[in-house]
Amino acid sequence: MFVTITAEVLVVGGGTGGTAAAIQAARRGAQTVLVSAGPWLGGMLTAAGVAAPDGNELVALRTGIWGAYLQALRQRQVGGLDWSWVSLFAYDPRVGAQIFADWVQALPNLRWLVGQVPLEVQRVGDRLASVRFPDYEIRADVILDGTELGDLLALGDVPHRWGWEWQAEFDEPSAPVAANELTERYPVQAPTWVAILQDYGEIAPAIAAPPTADPNCFTGAWDGYGGEPFLHYGRLSSDLFMLNWPQQGNDWGDRLDRLLTSEAARREWQQEARWHSQAFARYIQENLGSRYGLASAVFPDPASPGLALQAYYRESRRLRGLATVTERDILPRAGGQVAALPMNKQGEMSAIALGNYPNDHHYPGVEFPLAPKSMRWGGRWTGTPFAIPYEALIPATVDGLLACEKNISVSHIANGATRLQPIVMGIGQAAGMAAALCVEQGCQPRELSVRALQAALLTDPDAPAAIIPLLNLPPEHPQWVQWQCEYGDRPDTYPLDGNCPCDSNFSSEVAVGHFYTGYFSASEAGDYRLDLTDSSAPKRHWSLITARPEVARRLADFPNGKTLGVWAYPNAAGGWLLAEKLQLG
Repeated sequence: MFVTITAEVLVVGGGTGGTAAAIQAARRGAQTVLVSAGPWLGGMLTAAGVAAPDGNELVALRTGIWGAYLQALRQRQVGGLDWSWVSLFAYDPRVGAQIFADWVQALPNLRWLVGQVPLEVQRVGDRLASVRFPDYEIRADVILDGTELGDLLALGDVPHRWGWEWQAEFDEPSAPVAANELTERYPVQAPTWVAILQDYGEIAPAIAAPPTADPNCFTGAWDGYGGEPFLHYGRLSSDLFMLNWPQQGNDWGDRLDRLLTSEAARREWQQEARWHSQAFARYIQENLGSRYGLASAVFPDPASPGLALQAYYRESRRLRGLATVTERDILPRAGGQVAALPMNKQGEMSAIALGNYPNDHHYPGVEFPLAPKSMRWGGRWTGTPFAIPYEALIPATVDGLLACEKNISVSHIANGATRLQPIVMGIGQAAGMAAALCVEQGCQPRELSVRALQAALLTDPDAPAAIIPLLNLPPEHPQWVQWQCEYGDRPDTYPLDGNCPCDSNFSSEVAVGHFYTGYFSASEAGDYRLDLTDSSAPKRHWSLITARPEVARRLADFPNGKTLGVWAYPNAAGGWLLAEKLQLG
């Protein structure tokens, strides 16, 4: 017998998007229920162990709940976030999980149910009305699919995609012309079961060989990097190391259709993925040093120390929505470094979330070329920005439902850029806000004014979220809302370089980190270097990077050979100083 609950907003899935959606809906005032399968909220960012996230690292893109999450991490993570060379943010996943739990528990109108998976979806005509779980049936005005694999799309008979589209369908430059060996072998991108290693400083507990282990498949994992730099790719605080490695590493893409065929087949795939990561960890222990072992207490599962609570799924069932994000929608405009702003059929600019990941696909053993979408910015490479339209969250033919995870209406190719954690968090925040507005107005998601949604996101009192990528406009800027609205009203004036003519006298620079002085130099390739004049410094020569627009602008104009003072966070793994404020010599 199950308990019946009635809510205004139901969010199914406690992953990155679902958690953000539930928090935003409840903060807006909607009576919200969040249902998760596991004990941790945050999905990719926590339970899946991807605690060195990619994308939206530039200060101007750190807005909304994503920006608030980074601020909370910086405040709570002992030793800071500057540990790995793959990301500007590396942290213990337990810290992230506690942040989300605290945020949820602070909302009296948000009820969180743990240990429940959806079993059945009830429809009333073309509207999703309720979801049944093992112990509950929950009815809601608006239901959000925040599951990792788009399970509500299947349970509710909502039209969706799985797999590749050929070039003729969307005219995507990187899409294959027809089916081939790659598309048959990998219908979607390979997931990873992340493992966390620990440097015990002495002989660590031996990692057992799993029942199915082929150590030869890891040969060459750190070729071109070296063993120690390879481990520092995902270094976290407290001598922890995240294993989420694509080169002869722990991606697992064997017979991925099992993720959809049955619950037993999915569990079979999951067990194999866990064993594969365990075997990779054992290979590292045997080849890089016995002091490295699986971390003993990171995840709350004593039966599997060091292995994440869930897989890191890079791709899901994908909604067939009112609009589909394709590769051309995320590529920069000709002669520029930002993608065109999305427009709906009513001629309105319809962006509700943003990202800047370069685009990246994982197929073990295969190099898959993609149209480039990267740029030099602040002394390092980063991805070119793009925006997600509201219509990509709305089913084409079904009411009462919004997508809020990797399950939005997106092509297989474009999913390589839209799947990243900060972007999904922004999508979730927008979906949660839309659901709450629909409750307030008594309308369906397709009837909601996108301009009203955009305004609510921009002016949210807790975590205002940008809708338009503007590289030189940090969220603290007093003209931030003005320029966001300007390009919402006049999208044809959106600048090719993503820089608005805002007041350049404002600076978001802050004197944090440590202070360094040295001789500055810049290469023709756009690399910056600081050679310290302090002979007592443990390291004299550093790369110099920044994520702040004012610092980036001043570094671009600073003369070679001159003395420069910098407040910065040092990152030994990356060999860089992350500059937060300059003192010109």
